Amino acid sequence: MAEAWVKSPDASAAAGADLHLVLDGTGNRREQVMRALREAIGSGRLAPGTRLPPYRTLAVDLGIARNTVADAYAELVEEGWLTSRQGGGTRVAQRAEPLPVEPPRAPVTAARRVDHDLWPSAPDATQFPRAAWLTSTRRALNAAPHNAFGPGDPRGRIELRTALTEYLARSRGVRTAPHRIVVCAGFAHALELLGPLLSDPVAVEAYGLGFHRGLLAAAGRTTVPLPVDGHGAVVDGLAATGARSVLLTPAHQYPMGGPLHPERRAAVVDWARATGGIVLEDDYDGEFRYDRAPVGALQGLDPDRVVYLGSISKSLSPALRLGWMVLPDALVHRVLAAKGVRERWSGSLDQLVLADFLTCGAYDRHLRRMRLAYRRRRDRLAAKLAEAAPHIRVSGIAAGMHAVLELPPGTEQAALRAASRLGLAIDGLAPYRHPDSTLPPRDGLVIGYGTPAEHAFNRALDALLLCLPDGGPGASELPV
Repeated sequence: MAEAWVKSPDASAAAGADLHLVLDGTGNRREQVMRALREAIGSGRLAPGTRLPPYRTLAVDLGIARNTVADAYAELVEEGWLTSRQGGGTRVAQRAEPLPVEPPRAPVTAARRVDHDLWPSAPDATQFPRAAWLTSTRRALNAAPHNAFGPGDPRGRIELRTALTEYLARSRGVRTAPHRIVVCAGFAHALELLGPLLSDPVAVEAYGLGFHRGLLAAAGRTTVPLPVDGHGAVVDGLAATGARSVLLTPAHQYPMGGPLHPERRAAVVDWARATGGIVLEDDYDGEFRYDRAPVGALQGLDPDRVVYLGSISKSLSPALRLGWMVLPDALVHRVLAAKGVRERWSGSLDQLVLADFLTCGAYDRHLRRMRLAYRRRRDRLAAKLAEAAPHIRVSGIAAGMHAVLELPPGTEQAALRAASRLGLAIDGLAPYRHPDSTLPPRDGLVIGYGTPAEHAFNRALDALLLCLPDGGPGASELPV
């Protein structure tokens, strides 16, 4: 069986520059070439208009006589599979249509229909700053040193780590230096790297992402829940848990909302100092605040006991897969050893673009624009609920991109079923509760008002109102 990859001289050919042709070994060589070409055209692998390599080139690569390939081309031209003209080469005929492809079989479990997307904590993808990102891309590529196109440094590009040092100090009160920052592919990647380095067990907030608890479990760590109230995690019980590390969302507790109270911020740092413990600070949406002053990073209180974790998944896009760990000196080498000798997750060029995006001020401008847009959406959500469902209390929306709608007991599952029927993507509160928590279960919905495109937001809110239960005490309100 003869097989050849042939580079076509016409780089603009519809199917690209490479032609892969396999001869089946049955019959004479001319018939084999013709069958192989018919199969490639009929299956759609060679699209109409694709320029074939000269017959001399194909003959050399297949190891057969030139006249054999020339005769095969000529016969396929006669049959209408190919066209040929002087100076234009031999091409797949425009009227040669690929055979119909059998439609894929329906999966056993069909994907849920989504007509209205209020999935929590995703940014509005239509608002990605394409023009500004393209400008930074051009500038970063022009200025990129040659080593940027080689194997990646597991620490991350120095340009990005330097830009992050300045930005995080200015905007979040983080105290660091470039050598203490390790670039990663987002928060989940950071937790995968850190999990095996933590002592067991790890304390977590009683309401939080089950996905994060799962990542810690995959690293062999059990998690113990800390109660959550209107002032964030209740940390005075940390000593009793036996934990030497704790994962918190201090700027905006996820999903319930609200910052960690100042006394509790000081208390958790005191606990870490006294026990040699480590605090993992998930600053997932610290840039978005509306009705309160900015809450600085907990890391600023003690850079040697707090690991600060951030990303651009919610501020820009999760598609870029860029995040960072600001580490105590004692952890830097251990994290790098866990990561490996070469970067396998985050592309160097994306890092260079983000560095330029930060230093030129485009990131700050984008955040200001989106902060205003999300605040307006938050206000529209609160107004709609106050008018149409005043019995539903709204919490957690002084900052961030999501809200918790507190429902009457026993109504969460009915609301989720109604949402599914309407094609509305929302989340229930129950999966966020730690299975070992002693807090009583609460019914609620977690919705992301940052997710839908602007033109679809009102329709999504109308669908949401149709899912909510009637009656019950309380009123819609904006928290302090």
